[in-house]
Amino acid sequence: MARERTPQGVGSRAVHGGERQQRTSDALTVPIYQTSTYVFRDTQELIDFKEGRIDKGEYGRYGNPTIQAAERKVAALDHADDALLWASGMCAVTSTLLTMLRPGQHLITTADCYRRTRQFCDSVLQRLGIDVSVVPAAQPQAIEAAIQPTTRLVLSEAPTNPYLYVLDLEELAAIAQRHRLRTLVDSTFATPFNQNPLSFGIDLVMHSATKYLGGHNDLLAGVIVGKAPIIAALREAQGVLGGISDPHAAYLLIRGLKTFALRMQQHNANGMALATFLERHPRVRRVYYPGLPSHPCHGVAKRQMRGFGGVVSFEIDGSLEQTSSFIDALRLPYIAPSLGGVESLVEQPALMSYYELAPDERRDLGIGDNLVRYAAGIEDTDDLIADAEQALAAYC
Repeated sequence: MARERTPQGVGSRAVHGGERQQRTSDALTVPIYQTSTYVFRDTQELIDFKEGRIDKGEYGRYGNPTIQAAERKVAALDHADDALLWASGMCAVTSTLLTMLRPGQHLITTADCYRRTRQFCDSVLQRLGIDVSVVPAAQPQAIEAAIQPTTRLVLSEAPTNPYLYVLDLEELAAIAQRHRLRTLVDSTFATPFNQNPLSFGIDLVMHSATKYLGGHNDLLAGVIVGKAPIIAALREAQGVLGGISDPHAAYLLIRGLKTFALRMQQHNANGMALATFLERHPRVRRVYYPGLPSHPCHGVAKRQMRGFGGVVSFEIDGSLEQTSSFIDALRLPYIAPSLGGVESLVEQPALMSYYELAPDERRDLGIGDNLVRYAAGIEDTDDLIADAEQALAAYC
């Protein structure tokens, strides 16, 4: 599926990308094609389809017009040849790793990443005979030092979760090219509004479309974007693995993306304002936000990102219980996992994501009891700051 010509502006691509073609009954909005099966007029049409003379639907696991429209839109946003929609972000990354790696091969991934991705690499891939090396986040030299003769793929987030480290993508692409490796970057936190890894030479980009792309906390989906031949291979594998999205979720994704650029402007503004306020507050020990000069990856982020997103991680001056008291004192954000929706969400990672681990195990993973991850929504900036200020004054 070749990427169609679309306007250059990200806002225009979010509105029009993947949709400028004739639709049934001339509908302006992409319809929900709620079908599992497609019919053939006669045997000759079936033969023409099988021999590649016509392009049409066959069975829902192999494609759907609503899903294809969503894929074209995301591809346009990320300057990609093609995109492939999956049932969830985890399905996207795990299925891609299973497709691209074989027993006896080696994967390099970076620390400070989504915990479930790390678990999949440490457990499932290792059981399949795929060796995995974990190197420090945002250190290209550590990636190059970990390369083995059997290395085939490098996986990293940019920015990472939860400390928002930003890997130099141009340097990573250069390392991969020297050693003939593939690269996969999870750019969920950045989104195509703030960063386009393919433009730096990265092979594949993954987004949890559940987050900023959908934008309303009402769908589950993941997407992989990249060059046409690689996506075609992944699409073939998806037909076997079966991790497809559904047309209603694709419709919600298309609908959410219409306002993507507008939402991201406010997410970026709220994230920057909240990070700046928190860094100046005496009850906050440290703030992790790549838009701040104090962040160790600020220089790299400033070079390759157009904005820094709505997620702010920070450590307050207090214990596990005091951190919980601060979170309970907040009035605007909901206590919940996830991020990227219009509503602000807040979590204490020690309890939300790492509750079953002992305190020393959490600390070994870099998760302190006083760590807070705040995913700023699109509320008024002054209201978010005023709320954070009263909560910092209230906890004890």
